[in-house]
Amino acid sequence: MTIQVLGHKSPDTDSTGSPIIWAWYLSEIKGTPAEPKLLGEPNTEANFMLVRWFLEKPAIIADLADGAPCVIVDTNNPAELPANINGADVQAIIDHHKLVGGLETKGPIDITIRPVACTATIMHDLIGDDMDKMPDNIKGAMLTCILSDTLEYRSPTTTAHDKAVAEALAADLGINVGEYAAEMFAAKSDVSSFSDAELLRMDSKEYQIGGTKFRISVLETTAPDVVLDRQASLMQTMPGVAAEDGVDQVLLFVVDILNEEATLLLPNDTVRSVASKSFGVEATGDAVVLPGVMSRKKQIIPNLKV
Repeated sequence: MTIQVLGHKSPDTDSTGSPIIWAWYLSEIKGTPAEPKLLGEPNTEANFMLVRWFLEKPAIIADLADGAPCVIVDTNNPAELPANINGADVQAIIDHHKLVGGLETKGPIDITIRPVACTATIMHDLIGDDMDKMPDNIKGAMLTCILSDTLEYRSPTTTAHDKAVAEALAADLGINVGEYAAEMFAAKSDVSSFSDAELLRMDSKEYQIGGTKFRISVLETTAPDVVLDRQASLMQTMPGVAAEDGVDQVLLFVVDILNEEATLLLPNDTVRSVASKSFGVEATGDAVVLPGVMSRKKQIIPNLKV
Protein backbone atom coordinates (compact mmCIF):
# COMPACT_ATOMS: atom_id res chain seq x y z
CA MET A 1 0.00 0.00 0.00
CA THR A 2 1.30 3.47 -0.91
CA ILE A 3 2.55 5.57 2.00
CA GLN A 4 1.06 9.06 2.22
CA VAL A 5 3.55 11.72 3.34
CA LEU A 6 1.90 14.79 4.83
CA GLY A 7 2.62 17.91 6.83
CA HIS A 8 0.33 20.19 8.78
CA LYS A 9 -2.89 22.01 7.92
CA SER A 10 -2.55 25.47 6.33
CA PRO A 11 0.54 24.20 4.50
CA ASP A 12 3.46 26.57 4.24
CA THR A 13 6.56 26.00 2.13
CA ASP A 14 8.13 23.41 4.46
CA SER A 15 4.87 21.45 4.80
CA THR A 16 4.53 21.47 1.01
CA GLY A 17 8.14 20.75 0.08
CA SER A 18 9.09 18.22 2.76
CA PRO A 19 6.35 15.72 1.79
CA ILE A 20 7.62 15.95 -1.80
CA ILE A 21 11.22 15.38 -0.68
CA TRP A 22 10.45 12.41 1.55
CA ALA A 23 8.06 10.77 -0.90
CA TRP A 24 10.83 10.95 -3.51
CA TYR A 25 13.28 9.37 -1.07
CA LEU A 26 10.95 6.54 -0.07
CA SER A 27 9.90 5.79 -3.64
CA GLU A 28 13.15 6.26 -5.54
CA ILE A 29 15.80 5.31 -2.98
CA LYS A 30 14.05 2.95 -0.57
CA GLY A 31 11.80 1.33 -3.19
CA THR A 32 8.71 1.95 -1.04
CA PRO A 33 5.82 3.52 -2.99
CA ALA A 34 4.98 6.89 -1.46
CA GLU A 35 3.03 10.01 -2.45
CA PRO A 36 3.12 13.53 -1.01
CA LYS A 37 -0.19 14.95 0.21
CA LEU A 38 -1.41 18.35 1.42
CA LEU A 39 -3.98 19.23 4.06
CA GLY A 40 -5.12 22.38 2.30
CA GLU A 41 -4.11 24.85 -0.39
CA PRO A 42 -0.42 25.81 -0.19
CA ASN A 43 0.43 29.44 0.45
CA THR A 44 1.74 31.80 -2.22
CA GLU A 45 5.42 31.11 -1.50
CA ALA A 46 4.84 27.34 -1.61
CA ASN A 47 3.05 27.76 -4.93
CA PHE A 48 6.01 29.79 -6.20
CA MET A 49 8.29 26.87 -5.25
CA LEU A 50 6.13 24.38 -7.14
CA VAL A 51 6.11 26.49 -10.30
CA ARG A 52 9.78 27.53 -10.09
CA TRP A 53 11.01 23.93 -9.78
CA PHE A 54 8.43 22.30 -12.07
CA LEU A 55 6.95 20.25 -9.25
CA GLU A 56 3.47 18.79 -9.39
CA LYS A 57 1.20 20.10 -6.64
CA PRO A 58 0.44 17.21 -4.27
CA ALA A 59 -3.16 16.13 -3.96
CA ILE A 60 -5.15 17.71 -1.14
CA ILE A 61 -6.77 15.26 1.27
CA ALA A 62 -9.35 15.88 4.00
CA ASP A 63 -8.68 12.83 6.16
CA LEU A 64 -6.99 9.43 6.36
CA ALA A 65 -8.69 6.05 6.22
CA ASP A 66 -8.37 3.54 9.04
CA GLY A 67 -5.05 1.74 8.71
CA ALA A 68 -3.74 4.00 5.93
CA PRO A 69 0.07 4.05 6.10
CA CYS A 70 1.49 7.53 6.45
CA VAL A 71 4.54 9.55 7.44
CA ILE A 72 4.06 12.84 9.31
CA VAL A 73 6.50 15.67 8.58
CA ASP A 74 6.89 19.20 9.94
CA THR A 75 4.52 18.65 12.88
CA ASN A 76 3.66 16.20 15.63
CA ASN A 77 0.57 18.07 16.82
CA PRO A 78 -2.73 16.16 16.38
CA ALA A 79 -4.61 19.49 16.13
CA GLU A 80 -2.73 20.19 12.89
CA LEU A 81 -3.38 16.75 11.39
CA PRO A 82 -6.37 14.86 9.94
CA ALA A 83 -9.14 14.01 12.38
CA ASN A 84 -8.49 10.27 11.99
CA ILE A 85 -4.73 10.46 12.41
CA ASN A 86 -4.80 8.01 15.33
CA GLY A 87 -6.83 5.58 13.23
CA ALA A 88 -4.23 5.66 10.46
CA ASP A 89 -0.98 3.69 10.47
CA VAL A 90 1.63 6.34 11.30
CA GLN A 91 5.00 4.84 10.39
CA ALA A 92 7.38 7.75 11.02
CA ILE A 93 7.56 11.36 12.19
CA ILE A 94 10.18 13.84 11.00
CA ASP A 95 9.88 17.21 12.68
CA HIS A 96 11.61 20.24 14.22
CA HIS A 97 8.91 21.40 16.65
CA LYS A 98 8.50 20.66 20.33
CA LEU A 99 6.84 17.35 21.22
CA VAL A 100 3.15 18.00 21.88
CA GLY A 101 1.77 14.53 22.60
CA GLY A 102 -1.54 12.94 21.72
CA LEU A 103 -0.52 10.82 18.74
CA GLU A 104 -1.12 7.07 18.95
CA THR A 105 0.56 4.57 16.65
CA LYS A 106 -0.06 0.94 15.74
CA GLY A 107 3.41 -0.07 16.85
CA PRO A 108 6.96 1.25 17.33
CA ILE A 109 7.91 3.85 14.73
CA ASP A 110 10.87 5.93 13.62
CA ILE A 111 10.75 9.42 15.15
CA THR A 112 13.28 12.11 14.32
CA ILE A 113 12.83 15.49 16.00
CA ARG A 114 15.84 17.79 15.92
CA PRO A 115 16.39 21.41 17.04
CA VAL A 116 16.98 22.95 13.63
CA ALA A 117 14.97 25.55 11.72
CA CYS A 118 13.56 23.32 9.01
CA THR A 119 12.32 19.78 8.45
CA ALA A 120 14.11 19.72 5.10
CA THR A 121 17.44 20.17 6.91
CA ILE A 122 16.75 17.00 8.89
CA MET A 123 15.80 15.17 5.70
CA HIS A 124 19.08 16.23 4.09
CA ASP A 125 20.93 14.52 6.95
CA LEU A 126 18.76 11.40 6.92
CA ILE A 127 19.18 10.98 3.18
CA GLY A 128 22.96 11.23 3.53
CA ASP A 129 25.05 9.97 0.62
CA ASP A 130 21.91 9.40 -1.43
CA MET A 131 21.66 13.19 -1.83
CA ASP A 132 23.90 12.62 -4.87
CA LYS A 133 20.97 10.85 -6.55
CA MET A 134 18.47 13.62 -5.86
CA PRO A 135 17.30 15.52 -8.96
CA ASP A 136 17.74 19.26 -9.09
CA ASN A 137 14.05 20.07 -8.72
CA ILE A 138 13.85 18.17 -5.43
CA LYS A 139 17.04 19.88 -4.26
CA GLY A 140 15.40 23.17 -5.23
CA ALA A 141 12.44 22.34 -3.02
CA MET A 142 14.82 21.53 -0.16
CA LEU A 143 16.64 24.84 -0.56
CA THR A 144 13.36 26.76 -0.73
CA CYS A 145 12.09 25.12 2.46
CA ILE A 146 15.22 26.04 4.40
CA LEU A 147 15.35 29.64 3.17
CA SER A 148 11.65 29.99 3.97
CA ASP A 149 11.81 28.61 7.50
CA THR A 150 14.96 30.59 8.31
CA LEU A 151 13.72 33.78 6.57
CA GLU A 152 17.06 33.74 4.72
CA TYR A 153 18.90 33.14 8.03
CA ARG A 154 17.16 36.05 9.83
CA SER A 155 14.99 33.86 12.06
CA PRO A 156 16.34 33.10 15.55
CA THR A 157 15.56 29.45 14.88
CA THR A 158 18.35 29.34 12.28
CA THR A 159 21.30 27.12 13.13
CA ALA A 160 24.73 27.04 11.54
CA HIS A 161 23.79 23.66 10.11
CA ASP A 162 20.65 24.99 8.38
CA LYS A 163 22.77 27.68 6.75
CA ALA A 164 25.51 25.27 5.74
CA VAL A 165 23.03 22.89 4.10
CA ALA A 166 21.29 25.74 2.28
CA GLU A 167 24.56 27.24 1.04
CA ALA A 168 25.74 23.85 -0.24
CA LEU A 169 22.44 23.27 -2.06
CA ALA A 170 22.55 26.77 -3.58
CA ALA A 171 26.11 26.25 -4.80
CA ASP A 172 25.16 22.88 -6.29
CA LEU A 173 22.20 24.44 -8.11
CA GLY A 174 24.00 27.62 -9.16
CA ILE A 175 21.55 29.76 -7.17
CA ASN A 176 22.33 33.17 -5.69
CA VAL A 177 20.75 32.93 -2.25
CA GLY A 178 19.98 36.64 -1.85
CA GLU A 179 18.36 36.99 -5.25
CA TYR A 180 16.38 33.77 -4.92
CA ALA A 181 15.18 34.58 -1.39
CA ALA A 182 13.99 37.98 -2.64
CA GLU A 183 11.87 36.20 -5.29
CA MET A 184 10.47 33.87 -2.64
CA PHE A 185 9.57 36.66 -0.24
CA ALA A 186 7.97 38.70 -3.02
CA ALA A 187 5.73 35.72 -3.74
CA LYS A 188 4.99 35.29 -0.03
CA SER A 189 4.07 38.98 0.23
CA ASP A 190 1.54 38.91 -2.62
CA VAL A 191 -1.65 38.38 -0.64
CA SER A 192 -3.94 40.76 -2.52
CA SER A 193 -6.18 37.99 -3.85
CA PHE A 194 -6.96 36.51 -0.42
CA SER A 195 -9.95 37.33 1.75
CA ASP A 196 -9.48 38.44 5.34
CA ALA A 197 -10.53 35.02 6.62
CA GLU A 198 -8.07 33.30 4.27
CA LEU A 199 -5.26 35.56 5.49
CA LEU A 200 -6.05 34.75 9.11
CA ARG A 201 -5.86 31.04 8.39
CA MET A 202 -3.05 31.06 5.80
CA ASP A 203 -0.12 30.37 8.10
CA SER A 204 -1.71 29.55 11.41
CA LYS A 205 -1.55 27.00 14.18
CA GLU A 206 -3.93 26.18 17.01
CA TYR A 207 -2.54 26.24 20.55
CA GLN A 208 -4.12 26.16 23.98
CA ILE A 209 -2.58 28.31 26.70
CA GLY A 210 -3.97 28.11 30.22
CA GLY A 211 -7.34 26.89 29.07
CA THR A 212 -7.66 29.48 26.30
CA LYS A 213 -7.63 28.26 22.71
CA PHE A 214 -5.81 30.45 20.20
CA ARG A 215 -5.40 30.45 16.44
CA ILE A 216 -1.93 31.95 16.13
CA SER A 217 -1.52 33.42 12.66
CA VAL A 218 1.76 34.69 11.26
CA LEU A 219 2.10 36.57 7.97
CA GLU A 220 5.73 36.97 6.94
CA THR A 221 6.15 39.73 4.38
CA THR A 222 8.53 42.27 2.88
CA ALA A 223 5.55 44.60 2.40
CA PRO A 224 3.78 44.75 5.79
CA ASP A 225 1.73 47.81 4.82
CA VAL A 226 -0.19 45.69 2.31
CA VAL A 227 -1.54 43.65 5.23
CA LEU A 228 -1.72 46.44 7.80
CA ASP A 229 -3.78 48.60 5.44
CA ARG A 230 -6.48 45.94 5.96
CA GLN A 231 -6.16 46.06 9.75
CA ALA A 232 -9.73 47.21 10.46
CA SER A 233 -11.40 44.57 8.30
CA LEU A 234 -9.04 41.85 9.55
CA MET A 235 -9.98 42.63 13.15
CA GLN A 236 -13.68 42.64 12.26
CA THR A 237 -13.24 39.19 10.72
CA MET A 238 -11.44 37.66 13.71
CA PRO A 239 -14.50 36.83 15.87
CA GLY A 240 -16.17 34.95 13.02
CA VAL A 241 -13.03 32.95 12.25
CA ALA A 242 -12.60 32.15 15.95
CA ALA A 243 -16.20 30.93 16.21
CA GLU A 244 -15.97 28.82 13.03
CA ASP A 245 -12.67 27.26 14.09
CA GLY A 246 -13.66 26.57 17.69
CA VAL A 247 -11.05 28.82 19.28
CA ASP A 248 -11.36 31.68 21.74
CA GLN A 249 -9.10 34.25 20.08
CA VAL A 250 -7.21 34.84 16.85
CA LEU A 251 -3.76 36.38 17.24
CA LEU A 252 -2.32 37.88 14.04
CA PHE A 253 1.38 38.71 13.91
CA VAL A 254 2.51 40.54 10.77
CA VAL A 255 6.24 39.83 10.52
CA ASP A 256 8.30 42.43 8.65
CA ILE A 257 11.11 40.27 7.26
CA LEU A 258 13.42 43.15 6.29
CA ASN A 259 13.02 45.24 9.47
CA GLU A 260 12.97 42.12 11.67
CA GLU A 261 9.93 42.98 13.76
CA ALA A 262 6.34 41.89 14.17
CA THR A 263 3.14 43.89 14.50
CA LEU A 264 0.46 42.24 16.63
CA LEU A 265 -3.12 43.38 15.99
CA LEU A 266 -5.10 44.17 19.15
CA PRO A 267 -8.82 43.71 18.41
CA ASN A 268 -10.00 43.58 22.03
CA ASP A 269 -9.01 43.89 25.68
CA THR A 270 -8.30 40.17 25.97
CA VAL A 271 -5.63 40.31 23.27
CA ARG A 272 -4.25 43.54 24.73
CA SER A 273 -3.84 41.75 28.05
CA VAL A 274 -2.14 38.80 26.33
CA ALA A 275 0.23 41.18 24.55
CA SER A 276 1.15 43.00 27.77
CA LYS A 277 1.69 39.84 29.81
CA SER A 278 3.50 37.96 27.06
CA PHE A 279 5.81 40.60 25.63
CA GLY A 280 6.06 43.20 28.39
CA VAL A 281 4.71 46.00 26.20
CA GLU A 282 2.14 48.74 26.70
CA ALA A 283 -0.74 47.51 24.57
CA THR A 284 -3.35 50.25 24.54
CA GLY A 285 -4.19 50.85 20.88
CA ASP A 286 -5.19 48.65 17.97
CA ALA A 287 -1.69 47.28 17.30
CA VAL A 288 1.71 46.97 18.91
CA VAL A 289 5.13 46.59 17.31
CA LEU A 290 7.38 43.87 18.75
CA PRO A 291 11.02 44.54 17.73
CA GLY A 292 13.06 41.44 16.95
CA VAL A 293 10.10 39.06 17.04
CA MET A 294 10.32 36.82 13.98
CA SER A 295 9.53 33.27 15.06
CA ARG A 296 6.23 31.78 16.20
CA LYS A 297 8.01 28.63 17.37
CA LYS A 298 10.82 30.25 19.36
CA GLN A 299 9.59 33.73 20.34
CA ILE A 300 5.78 33.83 20.20
CA ILE A 301 4.35 30.56 21.50
CA PRO A 302 6.87 30.06 24.35
CA ASN A 303 6.11 33.57 25.66
CA LEU A 304 2.31 33.53 25.49
CA LYS A 305 0.54 34.16 28.78
CA VAL A 306 -3.12 34.75 29.55
